[in-house]
Amino acid sequence: MHFNPRYLILVVLFAAMPVRAQFWMGKNEIGLTVGGMNYIGDLNNQSMFGKVNLAFGGLYRYNFDERWSLRIDVDYGHIEGGNPDYIERRNLSFHSHLIEGSLRTEFNFFPFSMRDDHFFWTPYIFVGIGFFSYNPQAYYTDPITGVSDWYDLQPLCTEGQGTALAPDRSPYTLMQLSMPFGVGVKYHPSKSLTLSAEYGFRKTWTDYLDDVSTVYVDNQQLKDIMGDVAAALADRSGEVSPGYVNVAGIKRGDDSLDDWFAYFNVCMTVKFDFLFGWMMKKKCDNK
Repeated sequence: MHFNPRYLILVVLFAAMPVRAQFWMGKNEIGLTVGGMNYIGDLNNQSMFGKVNLAFGGLYRYNFDERWSLRIDVDYGHIEGGNPDYIERRNLSFHSHLIEGSLRTEFNFFPFSMRDDHFFWTPYIFVGIGFFSYNPQAYYTDPITGVSDWYDLQPLCTEGQGTALAPDRSPYTLMQLSMPFGVGVKYHPSKSLTLSAEYGFRKTWTDYLDDVSTVYVDNQQLKDIMGDVAAALADRSGEVSPGYVNVAGIKRGDDSLDDWFAYFNVCMTVKFDFLFGWMMKKKCDNK
């Protein structure tokens, strides 16, 4: 009988599958993050440390070697802002729920490996590209009806975007690109578990996280086009200075700088072989 060498290759590959699968699973991690998220923009005077709100997420990490990793994150948080003290009369504020998905590269400064007890911790840096959704809202009480509610700001075109009042400005979209980058520290207390703490910024390409960017438009004309609520939320100075209305063209925000947000967190990840290693053990035990 003629021997086909392809059969030998198949036998070798089949025999190596448990070893290869176990090696592959040892390079993969999955985990959870929890921490705080804050906003940087026109309504906190571009301060890096605005009001912090709870945020959390999940991640998957593939470790190419002891230095480099690829990571997928999905994070959820809440950002908000109000007037800096120096322009209280503006009286603008917002909040927004935010969901971000990102793909990042991590670099470990020390050769970090859960198989090596010598380097059981390392500082690291990361950078990547992300995509996030947001929806700025403002809380408003109707002075006539007394009804209070949160109103979505983007459809109200508070700076005249997409109307005859600002034909050169299009309405902003509620899904935008981001660039996450930052620093962190990793530590592995066991061969299957990694703990880390990190601080990261998100550069965005929008100045409308807070619905504030350029100048006031004529409030009466905005009211005629978009309605009472749009006019009331576009210019809220009259709530603190009765009768005061900003003249069209006065700065409402600073469009020379885009808005950012930041997320600092602690993270716990576990290796795939810790979660799914029982499957490989069962296959070996059945031989």
